Amino acid sequence: MVKVHPVLVDGSWRPSRGETAFRAVDPATGAFLPEEYPVSPWTEIAGAVEAGARAAGEMAALGPGPAARFLDILAGLIERRKDELVAAAHAETALPAEPRLGSVELPRMLDQLRQAAAACRERSWCRATIDTKAGLRSMYGPLGGPVVVLGPNNFPFAYNAVGGGDFAAALAAGNPVLAKSHPGHPGTTAILAGAAREAVAAAGLPRAAVQLLFHFASGDGLRLVAHPAVGATAFTGSRPAGLALKEAADRAGKPVYAEMSSANPVFVLPGALEERGEAIAAELFRSCTTAAGQMCTKPGLAIVPAGGAGRAFVAAVKAAFERSEPAVLLSSSVLDGLRRAADRLAAAGAERLAGGGEPEGPGFRFAPALFLMTGARFLEDPAAFQVESFGTLSVVVLAADTDEMAVIAARLEGQLTGSVYSHADGRDDRDYAALEPVLRVKVGRLLNDRMPTGVAVSPAMNHGGPFPATGHPGFTAVGLPAAMLRFAALRCYDHVREHRLPVELRDGNPTGAMGRLIDGEWTTRSV
Repeated sequence: MVKVHPVLVDGSWRPSRGETAFRAVDPATGAFLPEEYPVSPWTEIAGAVEAGARAAGEMAALGPGPAARFLDILAGLIERRKDELVAAAHAETALPAEPRLGSVELPRMLDQLRQAAAACRERSWCRATIDTKAGLRSMYGPLGGPVVVLGPNNFPFAYNAVGGGDFAAALAAGNPVLAKSHPGHPGTTAILAGAAREAVAAAGLPRAAVQLLFHFASGDGLRLVAHPAVGATAFTGSRPAGLALKEAADRAGKPVYAEMSSANPVFVLPGALEERGEAIAAELFRSCTTAAGQMCTKPGLAIVPAGGAGRAFVAAVKAAFERSEPAVLLSSSVLDGLRRAADRLAAAGAERLAGGGEPEGPGFRFAPALFLMTGARFLEDPAAFQVESFGTLSVVVLAADTDEMAVIAARLEGQLTGSVYSHADGRDDRDYAALEPVLRVKVGRLLNDRMPTGVAVSPAMNHGGPFPATGHPGFTAVGLPAAMLRFAALRCYDHVREHRLPVELRDGNPTGAMGRLIDGEWTTRSV
């Protein structure tokens, strides 16, 4: 008899009260993996929220030191368990153990945790502001309740609900985390939660600073994000799920930061097409098929000028797609989504140029698919052609001219990224100047002469964008300390006596190096 994995609630691994369970699937074979994980009922979810609310009050009294220690300790524990974690993630996702999991994604996770610890310790992130004349002082602080983190399926480390970027930012901002694993990699998340529990004890955080539930009914998820004791929710996943969560949270006045979907358009201007069209076509293919296209920054739209150079570009991309092997996908739901996307595009008038078939054999595979349409056809129904197709599927749009390219940009929904390729000698500058202002307001990150697939963990990064790419255009899910502001409340103190103020707002600089805005000047000096 297979034993159901316990849940982590209020510092203890305990048997779930749930009556149903699930198992992860090996995407390469389609076979169920052996261990079972519980589907938590509402009573268990509510109990975890209550424990998290108590922990929030305890963490507020501790200050930033224990949270920073926790993040550093957790990074060290994860590093020591690298082999176990990589093996578990590979079994549950079929993503390559090397270099993807072991040498790329897990180091990114460690970097995020350590950057969050440094920001927490340094404290400038809270934007302490002091107006001595008006007697006002303000700063960002914890939300006062647990942050719910709902992780995606495509990043078992970097976006994991335990240890990923949202988790690190929420903890660094002083909040406990109630994590829900993605059902695609529960075993990986359980290992991370075990390390987090150990780090909680070593750092002196409250027992319920990190909790883990594996799954629950969608209706209970809507109740959770609207719970009065919840501080905020972070979600990465599909648009339908994100919109449902956002609606439930908005009705309750609870913030939810949802990263939902993006087509990530790539515009290739005429000079760039003539200068290096074949090289750009190769870049586009590599970017579309990285991680089997299961990246939120995959370029799902490429807009190029029609004509001889445009037709040559399309032929080069088509040949690359035709030569490619069907890729292993993360789950049957990803495969189902690609089937629906291909059918939708064909029904809307796009021409299938390559791929889209499903090879015989075990597992979840899909041949990289390429579609083509004119700019005029795109503009007849833009919504039909820019819905994210998660996986190995992309669309090339042949625009009549650069004026039509700008019109296409104007009809785009909000996107995470937008890229523009132009000639190295500047001959495309006039066209760029016409396109850029239109595209700029549609995207969170604007790129020149490169594909959008990589997301650097940098303080200057914006991994966000206008709706519906995300739920709010003013925040980023990647890049510290900016990502921490999603999980913070702005607190103002009006003529409060100095000894009653948080240390960050007292006259003396608490670290000697913390940046504060004092009477209009950013400085590290004391008042």
